[in-house]
Amino acid sequence: MMPAMKRHFFIALLPCAAVVLIAAQSSPPVSEISVDAVFSRWTQQTPGCALGVAKAGTPVLQKAYGMADLEHDIPNRADTIFEAGSVSKQFTAAAVLLLAREGKLSIEDPVRKYIPELPDYGAPLLIRHILQHTSGLRDWGEVASIAGWPRTTRVHTHAHVLDILSRQKALNFPSGTQYSYSNSGYNLAAVIVSRVSGKPFADFSRERIFVPLGMTRTSWRDDYTRIVKDRAIAYSPAGDSFRMNMPFENVHGNGGLLTTVGDLLKWNENFVAAKVGDAEFVALQQEPGHFNDGKPHEYAMGLFVRPYKGLPEVGHSGSTAGYTAYLTRFPQQHLSVAVLCNVSSGAATQYAYSVADMYLGDSIKAMTTTQSTRPQRQDATYTADAKDLASYVGRYYSDEAEATYEVALDGADLVIKRRPDTVIRLRPTARDEFTARPGSYKFIRGESGVVTELSVRSARVFDLRFRRQTSGKPTNSH
Repeated sequence: MMPAMKRHFFIALLPCAAVVLIAAQSSPPVSEISVDAVFSRWTQQTPGCALGVAKAGTPVLQKAYGMADLEHDIPNRADTIFEAGSVSKQFTAAAVLLLAREGKLSIEDPVRKYIPELPDYGAPLLIRHILQHTSGLRDWGEVASIAGWPRTTRVHTHAHVLDILSRQKALNFPSGTQYSYSNSGYNLAAVIVSRVSGKPFADFSRERIFVPLGMTRTSWRDDYTRIVKDRAIAYSPAGDSFRMNMPFENVHGNGGLLTTVGDLLKWNENFVAAKVGDAEFVALQQEPGHFNDGKPHEYAMGLFVRPYKGLPEVGHSGSTAGYTAYLTRFPQQHLSVAVLCNVSSGAATQYAYSVADMYLGDSIKAMTTTQSTRPQRQDATYTADAKDLASYVGRYYSDEAEATYEVALDGADLVIKRRPDTVIRLRPTARDEFTARPGSYKFIRGESGVVTELSVRSARVFDLRFRRQTSGKPTNSH
């Protein structure tokens, strides 16, 4: 069952009618020309964005800019369907919380109760942890990228996610002790909803969330080959033109929500006048989390809860392949803004804030600008010793990533060769330590001083080990 609601947060987020009325009266009229200027770079020769704004629960502006399909000259419309990236996470969290409200699970349940495929890490890994990015689970997409298969380069499914996570012998950190954004938790949450409800996650979401809220143009990209009418194609810049950049994968729950700005505004209004769930449900979803030691952080259940220019804000950004998105809500002003773009250079978050500023008007508190005295970071220069470079050469294998790295010398440079034709050029930063995409590389020496392992670290994967091979065959252990 759900833990008790923290009343102070619920009261702070739900605006009373008087507050909404005052805010509406003090806000100056917003010029549509000013709004258009925010999106002026998107034209009939480019992809673009859609914008939705609602005040006091009523949509007041829905517009679109640029093209949905450059090949067929189809413009974006206000009701064009885009992919929302990680804005999707709040819907996955809501599905879990609905089951919790019905007593079918608890967010304090161990994840392994529903997903026994996960290793036992010797400490509680709870559903609450995966919903608030404190699980310590490595991001499966980054593990796949380290192995040579970045997301959208092969058709990943939830079966692939479970397979990758089942091989991870360690967490980034003990669950509940730190924050690290990880898509893995939200894919697992979708799997949990399916297993507990007895129906596909997409069906459960449609029946319990989308249909009750009238979100008739919203679904999940659970089958990337499915025809979706009125969907905008996603693009990335390519010189003076653009290239298609679509998310060809079936994983969803972490992202993959196909939706419109109008449907997102309907969802945001559910936090004010709940049709899905109840007051306790919407309060818990917006309650920022705490670490095991009691210290708070700003991530709730699929939502960031933090101040913006002195005002409480509840929102989330998203990006998948060429899509970018931002959905935000200012509870005290009863204002919602949704931006969906079908181009990777579309600054959806910046656009949403620019428009929000116009509607917030005098509600925004004056900001004090201070000059940072923090010294600028200087890139350290380090020259690796030739003997050290030679000592790293060899073959390294990770059974967690199911990948082999061939470390070799290319002139005076150390490189990693990965099948079929990838070469990663390493830049030394200290003895045994290097940097390159996607992060940092550290060679580990045994007691004799001989290099035995290679540790790879990225933003969402800490210390993934590759063991040095002493023969041509991989050793399936650390």
